[in-house]
Amino acid sequence: MNYGFVIDNRLCIGCHACTVACKSEHDIPIGVNRTHVKYIEKGKFPNNTREFSVHRCNHCSNAPCVEICPTTALYTRADGIVDFDNDRCIGCKSCMQACPYDALYIDPDTHTASKCNYCAHRLDGGYEPACVIVCPVEAIVSGDLDDHDSKISQLVTKEVTMTRKPEKLTNPNLYYINSSTEMLDPNATAQEGKYLWSEQSSGVGHFAKYAEERVADSNTENLLIQLAMETSSQTGKPIDQRAIDNVAQEIKQDLDTQEVRRVYDSPSKGVLWGWEVTTYVLTKAIATGTFLMMAVWTWLNNGFEPKLEMYCLLTSLVFMGITGALLVKDLDRPDRFLYVLLRPQWKSWLVRGAYIITGFGGVITIKIFDYYFSWGFYWLLFPGVVLAILGAVYTAFLFGQARGRDLWQSTGLSAVHMLVHSVMAGSATMLVIAPEASAWMANILLWGIILNMCIIGKEILMPYNTPDTKKAIQLMTKGYYSKMFMTGIIIGNVFPIIMLIVLNGSIIFAASGLAIFGIFLTEFVRIRVPQMIPLS
Repeated sequence: MNYGFVIDNRLCIGCHACTVACKSEHDIPIGVNRTHVKYIEKGKFPNNTREFSVHRCNHCSNAPCVEICPTTALYTRADGIVDFDNDRCIGCKSCMQACPYDALYIDPDTHTASKCNYCAHRLDGGYEPACVIVCPVEAIVSGDLDDHDSKISQLVTKEVTMTRKPEKLTNPNLYYINSSTEMLDPNATAQEGKYLWSEQSSGVGHFAKYAEERVADSNTENLLIQLAMETSSQTGKPIDQRAIDNVAQEIKQDLDTQEVRRVYDSPSKGVLWGWEVTTYVLTKAIATGTFLMMAVWTWLNNGFEPKLEMYCLLTSLVFMGITGALLVKDLDRPDRFLYVLLRPQWKSWLVRGAYIITGFGGVITIKIFDYYFSWGFYWLLFPGVVLAILGAVYTAFLFGQARGRDLWQSTGLSAVHMLVHSVMAGSATMLVIAPEASAWMANILLWGIILNMCIIGKEILMPYNTPDTKKAIQLMTKGYYSKMFMTGIIIGNVFPIIMLIVLNGSIIFAASGLAIFGIFLTEFVRIRVPQMIPLS
């Protein structure tokens, strides 16, 4: 048994009855949708046509949202329906990053994720989904794809069908008849972004908690500036008054000059993993890197004096504590953060990472007690180093599970990159707290920065695997965030290299600070930019 949908675009009239029925059946708040109708227009007036298509959860057989969910809030039923348990969700938004189809949202009332669940409660009672019942032209067909006698199975067999983003290997169970690439591929049509109330990031869903302050700022000037920023990020041109004036002029103009354009779609959900995630990546690098550098120095040079070793351990523990606090702060349901440990879904790297950093913190804590009680637990350095390396790199695998973001899919390269960042951050920190090792740590930092620049260069210059990757690289190097990215490279990498090679003494401390600053800036851009690429 494998339930799915067929959307027959030959029949769809774009009436939004499915959207309304879905919102009524599930009491969905204003501003978010489980089902929405996308409009595109082709041609130039008066020879133009409009197409409609229903978009929602694809109930994938290989659902990335289920794989990444840390608490089994998302799960696949025996009948193939990808269902959701609201009581388990912690609001980590990982599922939203993993879904290539933009099917999930944060409910502004419950602060948990939500999506189409095939009206499972109706199905269990012998009824069809609400959207199927209400469709006036029977454009939505539901049923068991494995039942060869069912209407849906015969349609998929006899008709030419398409699925969204088959290259993602999710095996979606939502099929379209008489659709087009322009309709199903978000890269095929330009995202206008010119609708004043079309952004969830203005105060809906995950951003509901910021709604009041955003409403207070929602004057015409600010809206125009925001739109100008979006335009500059796409074109690579710097934002100035002329850019703002151009946007204002575009709003007044008729957009029928384009051959194919998107005229109605689901609102952008904005940047879901913000500064908290970037900062946690940095603090984690400092915590794990400091321990690594301390351990390596201990093995090569018979250790530090006990008090200095204590400073290193305390530094690691403090920054690992900050890392944990940032992880909790980023949750939309922070009151449920222990669910990651108590209700784990072991395929999720969020769970694996939580146990890694918990174990790492435990090792550091025991080592601190060892300092005071002289237990002689020197052997703890070995599991500590293993956990430090795993703690440094696991986020790369978590990002790799976010299959909706193409730039993050180079998991192996990202893991090496994060390990290099850990070494850089650790050696930079040790330059401050361990003067006796300054010469050695300075060399480690220098070679770490050089390797870091090589990895960044490879990431930017390597062939683009997908259009989304190409867009992300362009935003990093030529778009709105290019200044921040280049600042991170020049100030955070080039300048420290010059300081470490040419200069010495107190300037080394400045080099270490700039290197850490460079890690933050480049990672901020790398984490933020892919989230600006539309998924639907």
